[in-house]
Amino acid sequence: MISSMTGYGSASRQVSLGAGVVADLQVECRAVNSRFLDLGFRLPDECRGAEPALREMATHSLSRGKVEFRAAWRVNSGAAGAAKSNPHALGALQQDRLDALYTLQEKAQEAFPKAQELSIAEVLRWPGIVSEPRGEEEGWIAATVEAGRAALEALIESRNSEGKALVGVLTNITSKMREIVKVIEPKVPEYVSQYQEKLTERLSEALAAQEQAKSGTELMERIRQEVVLYAVRIDIAEEFARLKTHLQAVDTALAGKGPVGKRLDFLMQELNREANTLSSKSVSEECTQAALELKLLIEQMREQVQNLE
Repeated sequence: MISSMTGYGSASRQVSLGAGVVADLQVECRAVNSRFLDLGFRLPDECRGAEPALREMATHSLSRGKVEFRAAWRVNSGAAGAAKSNPHALGALQQDRLDALYTLQEKAQEAFPKAQELSIAEVLRWPGIVSEPRGEEEGWIAATVEAGRAALEALIESRNSEGKALVGVLTNITSKMREIVKVIEPKVPEYVSQYQEKLTERLSEALAAQEQAKSGTELMERIRQEVVLYAVRIDIAEEFARLKTHLQAVDTALAGKGPVGKRLDFLMQELNREANTLSSKSVSEECTQAALELKLLIEQMREQVQNLE
């Protein structure tokens, strides 16, 4: 299935911290556009050990996109309430660190007499003062991998859903381009005829200018130049043929499976090249306008293709 490169997924698991305390762990997986597969991880220290497994899963499942795994956890409020009867289940004060902090405060107040004492909240937030149960490393890794796998699956599902919508948008654009070609291509002979009339007028003027000439050599050279120019200007049948071929290639890619973003990006370049050539060879205002509309639609497609994996 064709998928987008943008998406989001999340999942949560619980980790036992011991002493009846449980942590709620949530893992998020976000993805945005990128030329290649670019993986990033923002994990707390407890979850770092799961990074290799998460990287392997993402590499196996995705081919393009800037993908980031984020994890965060907090103590489950229900479990914390049940453990209130045992204060050490939630955290224990480190007496040696507390004594050291008290000594530092006294020295600081000696140097700065007007300094305020630390509040209880500031003391408890000081690094290392409160020792909380952390659980076993294996438990954290297992929970992170499980939540990461579920978040990745949700991400892939959202990317597939968005990819399906993008296919519909692109198919609609190619249909509009075919309608333009369908309207303009049959009119090309008429444009050629009109241009031929103008060319005949110019050649007649050239003939009149050569009435006094002793030979028609200069006249024939002028006619040859005009005919060559005429042939170059009106030969757009090949451009229409290539344009339709590229549109068919786009539809084939959209009807297929797997990553198609790079192929479609190349086809956008080819379509734009043909539209530019049609514009430069145009022999009528209507043809020029059609070429501009084609270029606009191609640019719209290019913007959407940037989102496809």
